[in-house]
Amino acid sequence: MPLQQEFETQGNFLFRYRSYLPLLLIPVAFWVTSYMLERHPLWFSLDGITSLEIIAVALCIVGLVIRIFTVGYTPKNTSGRNTAQGQVADTVNTTGIYSIVRHPLYLGNYFMWVGIAVLTGDLWFIVAFAMGYWVYYERIMYAEEQFLTKKFGEKYTAWASVTPAFIPDISKWHNPDLSFSWKKVLKKEKNGLFAIFLLVFIFNCWLTWLSNGQFITQKSWSIWSMIITGVLYFILKGLKSGTKMLEEEGR
Repeated sequence: MPLQQEFETQGNFLFRYRSYLPLLLIPVAFWVTSYMLERHPLWFSLDGITSLEIIAVALCIVGLVIRIFTVGYTPKNTSGRNTAQGQVADTVNTTGIYSIVRHPLYLGNYFMWVGIAVLTGDLWFIVAFAMGYWVYYERIMYAEEQFLTKKFGEKYTAWASVTPAFIPDISKWHNPDLSFSWKKVLKKEKNGLFAIFLLVFIFNCWLTWLSNGQFITQKSWSIWSMIITGVLYFILKGLKSGTKMLEEEGR
């Protein structure tokens, strides 16, 4: 199989399961955390919030804000979480954040996952994860761009030729064509905030287990942030599936 075709095949597979495959690294992160806890116990705490957690949550929130800013300005059938149906695009987004970077959603994902990696406290793991992330998403970005090139031709390639793939170029900013839609954000990005604090809660439970054999963390901030964002997630999920409150024409 030619290398280009192999990259595209791999990218389409990874695209379809991109929301789940990174979760396979969680057990590795747990092992790294247990290793770091033995050597640097002062970096971790069973009470209050640590510097590692502040940095991790801050990076995750930056990533989530990038995703929200991206999704809020896009039309229907673009910048989605589609997986089973594969690539979907009714138009090429070229304004707003797409005027400064071609793959803003993956940039947002990068910050969110690196934030989770920071919870381990291991610089080498964080660097290795960041490099592995690039290889992983490079295939996805290649397959996505092949799809868009075939579908939109010169309209896509002309924009892609002057827009960075992953590192934004602020000087190229062009105001969005559409107004911001909170309804689309709440409909499409409802699980992001919950996922952040759920993973932080799980990490704290793991630290508690390693430290004293108890399964549930005693950190109230971690518990309550997970519960509050979880309740919000299920409310929005119910509104999406059972009502038309989050529906908006063309979005």
